[in-house]
Amino acid sequence: MTREDGRARRRGQGELEGQVLGALREADGPVTAAWVQERLGGDLAYTTVVTILTRLLAKDVVSRERHGRSFLWTPTADVARLAALRMRRLLDGERDREAVLASFVTALPPGDEQVLRALLDIPGPDAGGTED
Repeated sequence: MTREDGRARRRGQGELEGQVLGALREADGPVTAAWVQERLGGDLAYTTVVTILTRLLAKDVVSRERHGRSFLWTPTADVARLAALRMRRLLDGERDREAVLASFVTALPPGDEQVLRALLDIPGPDAGGTED
């Protein structure tokens, strides 16, 4: 990836993690870090790919098994789960979770807010009813 001035554009950690996980999910089975590096175009250092894979392992979105002197890597989650983990980490770093969540929800476009409400399956405030 290059910028207009011809220099490589620096990717953020979250972007790299998403790209590495996406490459793993496209594989037909467990693959090496070298395979991931090649799949991403080879402009990343091998050590960078291994670092990202290790971070993904710590987040429990990939697994690895020893294969000779290296490891074979397999995805255990999708990119959506990875994004959700990043969102959760940001939320965990805030003191006033309720204010952060309220601000997030009120800033959502109407369609996203409806999707969130459906996923949470929260009855409206005037729904009444009791739990059994």
